[in-house]
Amino acid sequence: MRFNHFKVFTGNANAVLAGEICYELGCQLAAANVKQFSDGEVHLQIQENVRGADVFVVQPTCTPVDKHLMELLLMMDALKRASAERITAVLPYYGYARQDRKDRPRMPISARLVASLIERAGADRVLALDLHAAQIQGFFDVPVDHLFAAPVMVDYFSELGGEGLTVVSPDAGGVERARAFAKRMDSPLAIIDKRRTDVNVAEVMHIIGDVSGQHCLIVDDLIDTAGTLVKATEALLEQGARSVRACATHAVLSGPAVDRIESSEITEVVVTNSIPLCGQADNCSRIKQLSVAPLLAKAIQSIHEDGSVSTLFV
Repeated sequence: MRFNHFKVFTGNANAVLAGEICYELGCQLAAANVKQFSDGEVHLQIQENVRGADVFVVQPTCTPVDKHLMELLLMMDALKRASAERITAVLPYYGYARQDRKDRPRMPISARLVASLIERAGADRVLALDLHAAQIQGFFDVPVDHLFAAPVMVDYFSELGGEGLTVVSPDAGGVERARAFAKRMDSPLAIIDKRRTDVNVAEVMHIIGDVSGQHCLIVDDLIDTAGTLVKATEALLEQGARSVRACATHAVLSGPAVDRIESSEITEVVVTNSIPLCGQADNCSRIKQLSVAPLLAKAIQSIHEDGSVSTLFV
């Protein structure tokens, strides 16, 4: 082991998750003062000695994305200037990941730009959870450990019983994720052929696979406005599905998402605490939240001790 001690810091994005991770690690959350100037600029100060330390910064870049991204960048810059030996950016949710390629003229590759910013700010390595696209790992020139929340989800749904269950990918891009989930559940796989007509607007075209008489489980990495989820639920029920559940790692749940879920025929939506639930979502009886703190804590422990993280992968 190269380091005598490690410290875990966080900004304002998800302090509860950071606290749970520290509880699992048996350590205290390191002290940092993260405030705002009156004009909205982030004011930040590290409040303890980090010289020679192995430092982990837990900060999902969730809503408000730009503010939390700036907190992450400034905190890593402060730690680097305070002579931290190694800085690992722990990203339970990686914002700006949905523009990961130039698929139309004059478009940015936002995921690549954010990766460059994180590296430039001082990250020596990255620990990410369910990236929107696996190739984002290649946007970094530092080591990236890419974890999946599937083990947490599989444990939950296995307790419910997998008889008559069909795992459903909501689009072609999520087939690999859904196939891995279906393999662990020993369930058949169905795929929804979806056409995206605009940002946050999608149209279900066809369902590939037989879902008649089955309990369907839609597996995705994130739920944003829930438009795709509700349309997929309707299409599956029209094809004879007995019930529809969904699971997603990141509960973005922006705009009308919670209202759509509450007014739909979906039985349950299971998410993780990679992003804190908003008040409306927290009070929705159909939304169930699972903790990924033990998973992230094990990964942090393995990284600190120069051990293998691969045992946590799906």
